[in-house]
Amino acid sequence: MTKTRNRLISVGTGLLLFIAAVLFIIPQKTAGAERYKAEPYVYSSNIFGPESDKFGLANVSWLTGTAAWMYLAATQYLLGIRPTWDGLEIDPCLPEQLLPAKVTRVFRGCRYEITITKNQKLLLPHVDGRKQLTVTV
Repeated sequence: MTKTRNRLISVGTGLLLFIAAVLFIIPQKTAGAERYKAEPYVYSSNIFGPESDKFGLANVSWLTGTAAWMYLAATQYLLGIRPTWDGLEIDPCLPEQLLPAKVTRVFRGCRYEITITKNQKLLLPHVDGRKQLTVTV
């Protein structure tokens, strides 16, 4: 394991990843697919705990906003591409194994082609009228 994986990358990212593991990955593995009874890629609003006779059952799947929050966690905190008043802030928190990463992001009418080669913070200021920008971090 790398140092990046051994520490909380940042309070927000680390917390979101921990929550994702607790809500999604760990219950599926602990309870087993035969008990989960939902597609493995689906977030459920709750999963019955070990005290229940329905232990591991994924309840009310497809009706949760968790997938949208996980998308935000991945794009704005792992990839670190966040909109600000002044432009796009890039502050990635990726393990070395995922580098380099390429991302296309459309923001305020401009198409950003971003290649992330290292975890370094950068602000891409918004320029009115710009249609495309290619950048390597």
